[in-house]
Amino acid sequence: MTEVRVPTLGESVTEATVATWFKKPGDRVEADEMLCELETDKVTVEVPSPAAGVLAEIVANEGDTVGVDALLANISESGEAAAPAAPAAKSEAPAAAPASSGGSSVDVMVPTLGESVTEATVSTWFKKVGDTVAQDEMLCELETDKVSVEVPSPAAGVLSEILFDEGSTVEAGGKLGVIASGEGAAAAAPAAAPAAAPAAASTGKDVEHAPSAKKAMAEAGLSAGQVQGSGRDSRIMKEDVAKAAAAAAAATSAAPAPAAAPRGPVNADDASREERVKMTRLRQTIARRLKDAQNTAAMLTTYNEVDMTEVMAIRNQYKDAFEKKHGVRMGFMSFFTKACVHALKEVPEVNAEIDGNEVVYKNYVHMGIAAGTPQGLVVPVLRDVDQKSFAEIEKEIGEKGRRARDGKLSMAEMQGGSFTISNGGVYGSLMSSPILNPPQSGILGMHKIQDRPMAINGKVEIRPMMYLALSYDHRIVDGKGAVTFLVRVKEALEDPRRLLMDI
Repeated sequence: MTEVRVPTLGESVTEATVATWFKKPGDRVEADEMLCELETDKVTVEVPSPAAGVLAEIVANEGDTVGVDALLANISESGEAAAPAAPAAKSEAPAAAPASSGGSSVDVMVPTLGESVTEATVSTWFKKVGDTVAQDEMLCELETDKVSVEVPSPAAGVLSEILFDEGSTVEAGGKLGVIASGEGAAAAAPAAAPAAAPAAASTGKDVEHAPSAKKAMAEAGLSAGQVQGSGRDSRIMKEDVAKAAAAAAAATSAAPAPAAAPRGPVNADDASREERVKMTRLRQTIARRLKDAQNTAAMLTTYNEVDMTEVMAIRNQYKDAFEKKHGVRMGFMSFFTKACVHALKEVPEVNAEIDGNEVVYKNYVHMGIAAGTPQGLVVPVLRDVDQKSFAEIEKEIGEKGRRARDGKLSMAEMQGGSFTISNGGVYGSLMSSPILNPPQSGILGMHKIQDRPMAINGKVEIRPMMYLALSYDHRIVDGKGAVTFLVRVKEALEDPRRLLMDI
């Protein structure tokens, strides 16, 4: 016999309410299959089965309050299932056999989304209810503030249920759908279509909503009819009430908005040729963060130009040997990264950030490399570039650039940067003022290399020139420090031997 106990609920949380049992005594359960859901003051916790077997006994019923490590239920092993299941409820014994012969179901869960990311939007379902799926076949795609996450099928079978449609917001660890696997998969496909009718009918029965949800509805002044339940049999949970209250508040506050800031008049012909597309979560986040940077930092930009003759000469001379030895092409980004590391050592405030009333100086350089993708701008971070070689930097830039374009970057790979480089030159930009990537205090803008006439030792020569722009937070970086930083970058690129000698 295996005991099912209340898991750790979180710091300072000592008890929870049993909200929903997904199984009943006599049901067959698999290891890690969800048995019940507990509700605390802060979060909803799902309790998985610690072993495969038969749910022999439920000790804590729905609505009961239980403490950490309290006994919830007992699971008997497969060999013991027949004996305890029969006396548990004789009237249910005939029903148990057909249930077990129908195969099992596997929940499709929201995967881990990344550090500090708690929710995502369902952007695309690649399958519909009733479709046959193979194990690890892509079911849907989720979109977070930074990355797109593909959700594979945890088992082969038939997609019997989709809980969240496209455009819905889901929480990390939440349930997205159900896969009917095993012997029941064949029956699940034809059953999928008529399943809607019983489901609709079931909403009319008496459903006991979560105790905390009832309290929340009373406090918010909402009735059960105004809240869409997400629990079993449309049971209303605490978070459902919060969503309904937030939606009602948003609708109220949004009502006067058109009158306050109406769109200009558009004639019928123009309106018929327009298309409205909802902003993606990534685009909304980019817009918000860029505007926050302008509103928060005392942002200023200083400019200079660099003669790329020496860098281009070194690159042309050694690029074949470099690629043959290291298996990666030599680009300009490794030179700029090394030049910035060199300058940051002399002007450390550009590599710092403000935290309240303190300035945090970083004795490392985690370099963000801004990359444009079809989904929007992302900034993968190369960690400890001050300790890496040219080849290591080029390899990591190439690898992260490919994964950024494919939407495969994790949140961890885009966090923790201390300084950023943005290369608008790849798109032909001759001059621009980059916007800070908070909470960083500096960002270097690279631009197009263009031949221009320059005065060299009293003579006019054509040189490959690039404009550089450093945007910085004037709250902690003075003008002298910003200009010094940019001059050191210029000097290191115009005479790369400085990088070797650290001067």
